Amino acid sequence: MPTLLLCEKPLPLHMQILDGKLVSEAIKAQLATDVAALKAVGKKAPHLAAILVGNNPASETYVASKVKSCAECGYDSTLLRFDAQISEKHLLDQIILLNENPEVDGILVQLPLPKHINEELVINTIDPSKDVDGFHPMNVGKMVSGLPTFIPATPYGIMLMLEHYNIPTKGKHAVVIGRSHIVGTPMSILLSRNSYPGNCTVTLTHSQTHNLPEICRQADIIVAAIGRPDFVTADMVKEGAVIIDVGINRVEDASRKSGFRLKGDVNFEQVAPKASFITPVPGGVGPMTIAALLKNTYHAATGLKGSQN
Repeated sequence: MPTLLLCEKPLPLHMQILDGKLVSEAIKAQLATDVAALKAVGKKAPHLAAILVGNNPASETYVASKVKSCAECGYDSTLLRFDAQISEKHLLDQIILLNENPEVDGILVQLPLPKHINEELVINTIDPSKDVDGFHPMNVGKMVSGLPTFIPATPYGIMLMLEHYNIPTKGKHAVVIGRSHIVGTPMSILLSRNSYPGNCTVTLTHSQTHNLPEICRQADIIVAAIGRPDFVTADMVKEGAVIIDVGINRVEDASRKSGFRLKGDVNFEQVAPKASFITPVPGGVGPMTIAALLKNTYHAATGLKGSQN
């Protein structure tokens, strides 16, 4: 039965919500079982160390979710918090200490960082074998080559979701909107691989792409990761398309206690009636990102050197 989501208009019966919360809970339950098995034979639990610089509200929320999820799966976790004024050298020294700590399996530095810190240098300082965010150039290179490695968590989470729902991808035309190294570019690589999910013909688009609506109308699968609320509208989508909305945009809303609400890059109410599958925001890709991060950390702890999927 399709999972229904409350919205202003009733959703068509043929459309199904891709419920990231449901899938992520299933993944976390399996990881909890696997970790319990490790502990039962005297092995250590996976240990994730997170670094949070400053007090960006979105970053605070993301890191809190990651720490909570670690506890749910039986992982050990360490949260290192630093003032926004921390020097670049001091931050790099802290990463090196984590690299050298045999108890720590995975390291993530929550982005974005303050402008005086070079994010590329920070990422490059993380030991590739502990880079569970999958951003280190060595891991990116392995991903491009199709070798086992740590895949960036959001694209990995999307692939796990496609697999969970058995969504056909072979021979499909996938259009990725957005070319960031965190989502868009790795997503285009993963969808084009000779595997499942994959074997798509992929068009990678961005803010400078001409005739973007026309290109999107040709897509069997759309992955929207451009960071603009309601960017993808009904006129850009063909009937029966699969819609993956990566956007998490904070839009002012005086009626909410928080003063804002979350909107995706896809105009859900316009697009949902035309889609065969669609992710909601929130509750779609977001929970899958954390589930994928936990899987990467488990792989790091057990010596599997990442995932090929």
